Amino acid sequence: MKSNHFFRNIVAIIVILAGVALILANLGVIEWNIQEAWVYVYPAFFVLLGLKWLLDAVRGRGGVWGGLFLVIFGGLLLLDRFDVLDFTFFDFYKLWPLLIVYLGFSIFGTSHKRKRKRNFQFIFDTDDHKGKEEAIKNKQKFVIGDHKFNSPNWKVEPMDLWNAVGDYHIDFTKAFIPDKEIPITIQGWAGDIRVLMPENLEFRLKAQVKAGDIKLFGHSVDGVNRELNFETENYETATRKLDIYLNLKAGSIKVNKV
Repeated sequence: MKSNHFFRNIVAIIVILAGVALILANLGVIEWNIQEAWVYVYPAFFVLLGLKWLLDAVRGRGGVWGGLFLVIFGGLLLLDRFDVLDFTFFDFYKLWPLLIVYLGFSIFGTSHKRKRKRNFQFIFDTDDHKGKEEAIKNKQKFVIGDHKFNSPNWKVEPMDLWNAVGDYHIDFTKAFIPDKEIPITIQGWAGDIRVLMPENLEFRLKAQVKAGDIKLFGHSVDGVNRELNFETENYETATRKLDIYLNLKAGSIKVNKV
């Protein structure tokens, strides 16, 4: 699976570079032949691959330094191609001071192993939240990645979550919902929010997007600064109910019943 994923990333980068090279050729920046294009393509390949590795590192899927080296190395090669400075492929040895930088950060990191308890938790990976619902109670999280609340009999507790980039999939039909009013707040910059509600649950819901679309039980709006609200008939008198607020800067919100 990992090899297939790596191969897919390589193919994606090659396709992107081919498109960029064609654009530069049409603008007269480069000549579209194999020799002329190659000297631009392979440095750009290093940069894109390095950026991908850096993104994976931010999500907790690897180290930072391999990606950082590729970005710097490829960037210097591109600057050479555009006559900004002189740097060839075999000048990679000149980047050896990065080892000192790495050593410095390593030493700096070891002095901070004992971390103070924080009110905010930073998570940079995909989280299925299986058996972790208690960890999010009454906490805010700054998140990059996708999050699912769909494990059997997961317990619903008050949520106040903020997501930078990523998706939420929340299935209340599989949840254990205590007999009380529970506030649910989910906000973010970009992504999708998918919510599945059971028929026999009382709830109030407010959904807002700055740019995107909202689909709520067959009703839909899209565009800029859109909002939809919904409240079940017996919400005010019910003791077991959810008060849900969903807000995205850009993306899609979809709420359905079963």
